[in-house]
Amino acid sequence: MAQNVKYVNGNNSWDPDSLGNHRAAISVAATSQASKVVIPWRRRDDPTSKQIIVVDAKTSKRILNVKTENISRESGTIYFEPTSGAGKYYVYYMPYKVTARSNYPKAAYLPLKNTASEAWLAKTSKAKPATLLYLEAVNAMNSFYPMEVIATKAEVTALGKSKKPYLVFAEDREHPIKMTHDLPQRWIQKGAARKFSGSAAKGENYSYQLGVYAVAKDLKNVQVFFYDLKDAKGHTIDSRNMSCLNTRGTAYDGSFLEKKVDIAKSDIQAMWCLVDVPEKTTAGTYTGKVDVYSKGAPTTTIPISITVKNQTALNGGVNHPELQTRLTWLNSTLAQQNEVIKPYIPLKVDDNTISLLGRKVRLDKFGFPKQIQTFFTPEMTNLSSTPKNILGEGIHFHITDAATHKDIAFEPGYLVESFDSKTGEKLGAKIIGGGYAAPYVTPGKISWNSYNYSEAMTMEVDASIEFDGYMNYSVKFTANQDISLDDIKLHIPFDTAAAKYLMGLNQKGGLRPDTLNWKWDVAKKNQDGAWIGEVNAGLQYSLRDENYVRPLNTNFYLQKPLLLPNSWGNGGKGGILIAKKGNNILSENYSGPRSMKKGDVLCYNFTLLITPFHPINSDFQWSTRFYHKYNNLDSIKATGATVVNIHHATPINPTINYPFIAHNAMKHYIDSAHQLGLKVKIYNTVRELSNSAYETFPMRSLGHEIYSPGKGGGYSWLQEHLGDDYIAAWYVPEIKDAAIVNSGMSRWHNYYVEGMNWLVQNVGIDGIYLDDVAFDRITMKRIKRVLTQDGHPGIIDLHSANQYNKSDGFNNSANLYMEHFPYLNRLWFGEYFDYEKNSPDFFLTEVSGIPFGLMGEMLQDGGNPWRGMVYGMTNRMPWSDNADPRPIWQAWDQFGMQGSKMIGYWVPNSPVKTNNPKVLATVYKKANKALVAIASWADSDTSIKLSIDWKALGIDPTKAKITAQPIKNFQQANIFTEGGEIPVAKGKGWLLVVE
Repeated sequence: MAQNVKYVNGNNSWDPDSLGNHRAAISVAATSQASKVVIPWRRRDDPTSKQIIVVDAKTSKRILNVKTENISRESGTIYFEPTSGAGKYYVYYMPYKVTARSNYPKAAYLPLKNTASEAWLAKTSKAKPATLLYLEAVNAMNSFYPMEVIATKAEVTALGKSKKPYLVFAEDREHPIKMTHDLPQRWIQKGAARKFSGSAAKGENYSYQLGVYAVAKDLKNVQVFFYDLKDAKGHTIDSRNMSCLNTRGTAYDGSFLEKKVDIAKSDIQAMWCLVDVPEKTTAGTYTGKVDVYSKGAPTTTIPISITVKNQTALNGGVNHPELQTRLTWLNSTLAQQNEVIKPYIPLKVDDNTISLLGRKVRLDKFGFPKQIQTFFTPEMTNLSSTPKNILGEGIHFHITDAATHKDIAFEPGYLVESFDSKTGEKLGAKIIGGGYAAPYVTPGKISWNSYNYSEAMTMEVDASIEFDGYMNYSVKFTANQDISLDDIKLHIPFDTAAAKYLMGLNQKGGLRPDTLNWKWDVAKKNQDGAWIGEVNAGLQYSLRDENYVRPLNTNFYLQKPLLLPNSWGNGGKGGILIAKKGNNILSENYSGPRSMKKGDVLCYNFTLLITPFHPINSDFQWSTRFYHKYNNLDSIKATGATVVNIHHATPINPTINYPFIAHNAMKHYIDSAHQLGLKVKIYNTVRELSNSAYETFPMRSLGHEIYSPGKGGGYSWLQEHLGDDYIAAWYVPEIKDAAIVNSGMSRWHNYYVEGMNWLVQNVGIDGIYLDDVAFDRITMKRIKRVLTQDGHPGIIDLHSANQYNKSDGFNNSANLYMEHFPYLNRLWFGEYFDYEKNSPDFFLTEVSGIPFGLMGEMLQDGGNPWRGMVYGMTNRMPWSDNADPRPIWQAWDQFGMQGSKMIGYWVPNSPVKTNNPKVLATVYKKANKALVAIASWADSDTSIKLSIDWKALGIDPTKAKITAQPIKNFQQANIFTEGGEIPVAKGKGWLLVVE
């Protein structure tokens, strides 16, 4: 008969990083030279090679005379010397040592070793029995009880005598199933399900589990079928309000999701059943059934009884996530409608031209862009009536027949063949329906398609453009006959005037090289396209196929890299050549020679992003001042900051990317901030997720949908409770918050959107701080909608550590996240961005955000304040060393930056220039005065002279003065004259007031 073991919570009464998270409390009744205890620990790990540490409770000293015997997962026999005689002793049975860096630790379990003397070992044969008092976890979070206390082999064997191929165990929502390879002892005590009973409130998002145990064979295509529940009076809970989270749902993009569940022999699968109880349900007990089905196995019917209480749950009960009431968020479609988001405007169509904010696209007969134009001033502060062409000629494909070495000519339309009704003889053929189909127009999205025919192939084009300038092309080539091809390549001919800069394809942001020849290398490189452009006109493009899956990023690219597109990659033959051709800069995206059989299909998909997205909002930059630290609000207010960013690992936001644990304290803090006129944003992104999430194990039951597969390891909690098949992520030692890497695009994004909505409505957050991003533009649009609803400010700033490194696949942060830029308010780039050694062109394209309608801040080593001001950037207080922008804020206020017009050094007719091309000047112009930011990239100290267009500044040169106001840690006071020498130290500069 199984021993009745007591399990208790240690309330963090010992150091787990030296002794482990688990111990057994042992009572020794009388003094002896050796004590013996059998501990029925029922462990999910393999204990045979792990060290045992015994500690005297009275002295807190380790006992070295220890011996182990019959160690198994079910139990172990421990001998020890009771050094203080009768009393309590602790047996620590999973001790570990933390290795590697603190934020990415590895818990290495101490190996078994003998510390006992030979003389004492000889005495163990006369050991007196001791008593197990209880098993204790260091805290509730680390407890194995009850769902990770395993059944013994004998208990499991007894279950198998039923001869059923599988068993179903009904379990309530408060005991999430955690083990996939072991049955919990709890189920042995309860027995296989004869029925499930539970209770719910009206309107509650209720759930329960069906644990399916594959006893005798592998199970295929396991499904749960629901039936109406009825009370004694005939009231009904409709089965349409019920679903199985594991088999059906709504994908992150709003599409229907269907998943196949297979269970390997001897494994356990949790099937989470969701019941949305209608608010108008009459109180009472509702009964019915569910059927569990597996292909080739008999159906198992489980009677269901749910008592609906005479009380109504607020908002589905989501204020109590510990009851799994938020699982329904995983299937949410909140903010999925593609409504236009400010400052963007509805799309308009005029014949073959589509207009959007600051941009126009003209389509050719196939539906490809014939011309793309932007309407932004060179300063990027306003829209312009003068168009700037991005393309030198239209975007087009070349499909070259290997037999003739000539391009296959397509004719828009469908081939219609006619046949003799009697003989079946072909009479003729003609092409009808030329040109792309009339577009489907909504304010936020316009879609169109075309069908194009040639004797050898057909080309189907499905395309769309959205209000932010994102274009998506699905281009499908189908072989009408066996054919060999020299190439299928896409030409993007850029107007030379709109191709000054390039970012991507193994190139840091900066001036475009004369020639660039790039090849696919997805195993090591997160690269599938580039941004090419000027400050006020550009185009990012990415090459994809129908199997595209967003890879992991930020330290984890190599664990889940890009998939090589079968079309563009062509087994390594594909690549990109960018070079001058005629009057244009041609991006030739080739795939190389190949053969196609009749009926073969290749998808040459690609995306386009037209930049800039909107003018820069410089007044927002001057007036919105971030304080990036949890601190006393009065102290923050005194700095002049206006927005507080609350990082994770803080008292009101302790757990990474799960800002729900301390929400009451967060609300109190935010309410207090609002009373002081401060806004508060919180750290909350998708990339990794805290192990404190209430939904951790329900989401683990979804396989690799939400958590990425991996080798496991990391901090002890992850190893002890997840076991294997995960990637360990960020860890905070102070609070022992251990994160797990998300898998990429998943239903967690639906939860994320709903969670953000809940935080806006219930906590009052003013926006979010994104620490790198692992979701796409679909989710970004949704969170912008919920953050800005009902007049909320919805401020979003994006921080990124420089992604141009081996672990991140050598992608540029700005290139990687450009699809999110339309919805951001500020950039913060970031760790490992070198502000000293990189060129102005790198600053402009990769760091400043200006070519995309954004402005930014600097991070690494506090940034370079002189160079930063050429782009309107400071550092951010008080996150990094030397990060104190207050002296520059004061200079802004003294000058009156609000309402000034920023005229960057890149503007051809800038009114203030220097005589040294390596010393640049940006002007902030107001009526009758200007602030001139000067920064040097010269190799040494130098002197410059200013060339000033006084008329353009609106200042009388005879009355003008040029002064440097004293700014702490930036410059000393000085006075300069027009035409006079101005000394500029290497890597530094000036802020000069001209008035």
